[in-house]
Amino acid sequence: MTTINPYVNFPGNTEKAFNFYKSVFGGEFLAVIRFKDTPEAARVPEDEKNKIMHIALPIGNNILMATDALESMGHTINSGNNYHISISPESKEEAIRLFNELSEGGIVHVPIEKMFWGYFGMFTDKFGIQWMVNYDEKAN
Repeated sequence: MTTINPYVNFPGNTEKAFNFYKSVFGGEFLAVIRFKDTPEAARVPEDEKNKIMHIALPIGNNILMATDALESMGHTINSGNNYHISISPESKEEAIRLFNELSEGGIVHVPIEKMFWGYFGMFTDKFGIQWMVNYDEKAN
């Protein structure tokens, strides 16, 4: 079954924020991936390599996820663009279908394509809502 979770962008303080959330909600992080540990590490300035590329904290039946949206990689955080609805379908085919149908008439920011973990794409739909579609091949 497809799941939907909040995905938040921070201006470089994701780790501090998520340690706070963990102290409030408890639990353990499902994932902590730093930019230095990704295929994109060479594009990241040395002083930002330890920033968070992806972090996930389960809260009840949901997962709160986030990243450091780095200005050095062209990201700018403003109130209103610092969150997405993240969809995690159970198959590559479903990921592509959901991406194509939901993004119709909207603005595609990252076309859905193969990434080092699976398939991923980002867009703003025709109603102004920001979405991420993420199919993790290793989880399915």
